[in-house]
Amino acid sequence: MSTVRVDTPAVRPGARGWHRPLVAFAAAMCVWAVVCLVGMLVDHRTLAADPIWAKPLKFSISLALYAVTLAWMLSMVQRPVLRRLGWWAGTIGAGASLLEIVVIAVQVVRGVGSHFNVSTPTNQLFYQLMAGGVTLMYCATLLVGAAVAVFSHLPDRATAWALRIGLVIALVGLSVGFLMVVPTAAQLADPGSGTYGSHSVGGDDASGGIPFLGWNTVHGDLRVSHFVGMHALQVLPLLALVLPATMREQTRLRVVVTAGAAYAAATSITLWQALRGQSVLHPDLLTIEVVGIVALLMGSASVIIRHRNS
Repeated sequence: MSTVRVDTPAVRPGARGWHRPLVAFAAAMCVWAVVCLVGMLVDHRTLAADPIWAKPLKFSISLALYAVTLAWMLSMVQRPVLRRLGWWAGTIGAGASLLEIVVIAVQVVRGVGSHFNVSTPTNQLFYQLMAGGVTLMYCATLLVGAAVAVFSHLPDRATAWALRIGLVIALVGLSVGFLMVVPTAAQLADPGSGTYGSHSVGGDDASGGIPFLGWNTVHGDLRVSHFVGMHALQVLPLLALVLPATMREQTRLRVVVTAGAAYAAATSITLWQALRGQSVLHPDLLTIEVVGIVALLMGSASVIIRHRNS
């Protein structure tokens, strides 16, 4: 597999032109987040025990972060063919994300749920549009990530590996969303059910919820690992960028790899909890033991890294 060398300045934000459609979409999401915040203050309607404007607010913030990340990643692609492919992937990703947020907004105005809502032909259509948008965003993330993390050579190894590890974990986190569309046993047993799929495991989405996030406090919730995993693509590269420049290159790489392992463990553990029907706020003894083992391993790795850097 051939690679293309990217100049060091390209790794730093603002060094090259960013993907304009993604930047424009991120700016629009920032404005929309303000609108949603105002909506939460003046519109006191609730949906599944949460403020009805909480979902579009959460999605606007999350999508803005994702769009900025992909726009930055595309600024580091130099091979012409990959740049063209990346531009189209980023543009389609922005359009798909816009479609998703528009559907969520329309359903909020209508006062009904957007996810898993198949109660009427109109709601089924909106749900299918969202599903298509999510699939396109997943493909766009894969293509953009591969163009940068796999087919481009970044001179800073820590940033390169942060992107590679972050991409894999993010794709796993995004893939958790496909588990949510699987109908529950109760939904399959009821042909007239107006809901198809669920965030929760072992219960329903209406029981309990962490304020604003809405994560289930009684049963397992797939949204936890979905959220944690998908944002690895922001957290790990940001970590690589903020590490002290005076730190040895090999040490920076070890820190990133260790952090990536810890992040992958957090994503896996929260998914494991959810699939067992266990709330993230109420871990059992087995979960606590596994978290303790991971913490011990990560702590030991940190001590070794610090010792070798001294």
